[in-house]
Amino acid sequence: MPGARLLQAYRRTGADLPFGDRSRAHGVAFEGYYWRITDAVAGRVAIALCGVSRGPGDLWALVALAAEPGGLVRHAVVQSGVRADPERFGVHAGTALVGDGRRLRVDLGPGARLDVELAAPAGAPRRTFGALGAAHALPGLPQYWDPLLLGVGARGRAELGEERVAFTTAATAYVEKNWGPRFSEHWWWGQAQDFEGADACVAFAGGRIELAGLAAAPSAVVLRLEGEVLRVAPPVARMTAAVGEGGWRIHARSARHELVLEGHADGGAPAVLPVPVAGERRVELRSRQHLAGRLHVRVRRGRRLLFTGESALAGLEHGTPLSDPPPAARQG
Repeated sequence: MPGARLLQAYRRTGADLPFGDRSRAHGVAFEGYYWRITDAVAGRVAIALCGVSRGPGDLWALVALAAEPGGLVRHAVVQSGVRADPERFGVHAGTALVGDGRRLRVDLGPGARLDVELAAPAGAPRRTFGALGAAHALPGLPQYWDPLLLGVGARGRAELGEERVAFTTAATAYVEKNWGPRFSEHWWWGQAQDFEGADACVAFAGGRIELAGLAAAPSAVVLRLEGEVLRVAPPVARMTAAVGEGGWRIHARSARHELVLEGHADGGAPAVLPVPVAGERRVELRSRQHLAGRLHVRVRRGRRLLFTGESALAGLEHGTPLSDPPPAARQG
């Protein structure tokens, strides 16, 4: 049907119509899938990612698994058996990874295996747009990003280095997707759950981009607090970010809310993670992600303090070009 073909062509630009399902594959050069499992009782974090890229030739995938404590980082490039689901959130990368919103299985060999089931999130109406607001409807952005599961129960097992780990009812999962023609040359990202005494989950992302010859560095924040989900992004909200080696600070102010996020690496070494170069079937080691940093969050609605809390199992990431050291970056 002509309408269906037009919609497919529109989504291949990376864009989505209002109330669209942003989690299913768009058919762009890169589709990214990310899971983060934390166990506050054990002080443990495990992350898995899968980047599906197009060309040259058929689809290929980058799969990575990392964990703390222990410093595990393992990755593989998968050349066959790769599929990004166009109907729903889901990805298949040969025998290395199969994942969706209900289960994740990763097998990168002995000492790098993960098998977890995720609880279904509480029912909620589909939002008009995702984390980026109305920008999701704009074709051809360099990168799109949307958290999908903001802190749900996780249960399963893993081989993480020399350890055999059981994730029980204390474990929590966060899941997100990003997509577009390429990775930004410079980006920042963070995510945290496991706030003591509060049912809360937060994620933020930003990066330097160029649109119509103009440089910009937008950021966006998504926060779930109990049953309410708050999304703040330009131009509806004023966002400022200050990001440098070991420190992340995001300040968001909309008509109703003010959010301040302050992250610290606490001196630990980051996991150095691979980034796919979609059209060249290769990866670059230029993502530095602290798996167990510290993130303090403060949220106000008008003059009322809605929430203040800190997580000691925050993910905090800084991505830069290979030729650059991790410089301080400011955006306002």
